[in-house]
Amino acid sequence: MSMANHKVINAWKDGKKAVNGRKSLWTDGKWLYSYRLAIGFRTSNGICVLGNYTSAGGGFRSQTTSCHVGRARRAVSTDLIWHPSVFEASKEAFACDTLPTKEG
Repeated sequence: MSMANHKVINAWKDGKKAVNGRKSLWTDGKWLYSYRLAIGFRTSNGICVLGNYTSAGGGFRSQTTSCHVGRARRAVSTDLIWHPSVFEASKEAFACDTLPTKEG
């Protein structure tokens, strides 16, 4: 079932699958995608990290992706919005779900 972008982002934050009507923003519950580009990751303990794929963030890909990032940006902690190169370099850690937390 397709839904609005903000609902897709909320589903991602909740660890649930969702897709928007144009199939341009979607989540498998763990990764958040704009088209085929992974723009966000949710750890098993619910921490959501976003890659800043915008012109201001240094990783502009498309206007639509920039809008998706902007919408998701409002939904996550500002300290978890990473430069795209850091986000890309962290994908191995994401795959192992080994992100450090403030507690440890």
